[in-house]
Amino acid sequence: MATDISRTVTFVDGSWVEGNPGLVGPRSHAMWLGSSVFDGARWFDGLAPDLDLHAERVNRSALALGLAATVSAADIVRLAKDGLQRFDGTTAVYIRPMYWAEEGGYMGVPADAGSTRFCLCLYESPMISPSGFTLGLSPFRRPTPESAPTAAKAGCLYPNSGRAILEAKARGFDNALLLDAVGNVAETGTSNVFMAKGGVVYTPIPNGTFLNGITRQRVIALLRADGVEVIEKSLTVSDFLTADEVFSTGNHSKVVPVTGFEGSSFQPGRFYEQARASYMAFARAHA
Repeated sequence: MATDISRTVTFVDGSWVEGNPGLVGPRSHAMWLGSSVFDGARWFDGLAPDLDLHAERVNRSALALGLAATVSAADIVRLAKDGLQRFDGTTAVYIRPMYWAEEGGYMGVPADAGSTRFCLCLYESPMISPSGFTLGLSPFRRPTPESAPTAAKAGCLYPNSGRAILEAKARGFDNALLLDAVGNVAETGTSNVFMAKGGVVYTPIPNGTFLNGITRQRVIALLRADGVEVIEKSLTVSDFLTADEVFSTGNHSKVVPVTGFEGSSFQPGRFYEQARASYMAFARAHA
């Protein structure tokens, strides 16, 4: 069990517990067959933008993986707000609702929805500085909907991103850029990705191989409301190598610039700056 962790509280089985409780055993379906889903929202500076959308998505993920969505989205939001009162109100908090199966169905392989458990884990996780990160092109691909449960934010999908990041780090990059099965850009190992060229912002069109992120959707809507042309389309490695600027969106750090991709270097550009500023203004307006 992980012991060197930041301040953590978890709601499980009707009550809040401190720290990192042992919830999964060797016979738990999730431990040996990976039947777990989660979502991630953020609290920072008194703000928890789109918390309701994250709560709704974890329930959709549960159903997509054959689990039961046993807690309503409204109750997840209510519990999260209750849990946030247990922190000091200064350090940013990660909000992670989770479902997993304890038992399996036919021959133990599919999850038994009736054995679904839920927990809500909140822990201190400071926002990283938006100083930017570099990307290496991964030799690994995002799976297709036919080969993995890509409609869910499922724990079993993340070892693939993990190995992509490790490979990129071994070559001196911070993160990885993954392609889909046919060779178009999908996402980074941790977030959705955008590029700008000739005054237009582009981002990979969702095709079922990566999650259409909540922060991604929010940034697209905000930029368009500001009059920026944002095009969702299939994009190639060459498109990113020759971009004017590149940035990423995700729950953990919201909007962050990409400063390099393989042999290309980038400066944080005006579209990144506009996207981040508009997102933070939205978050403050909806506190």
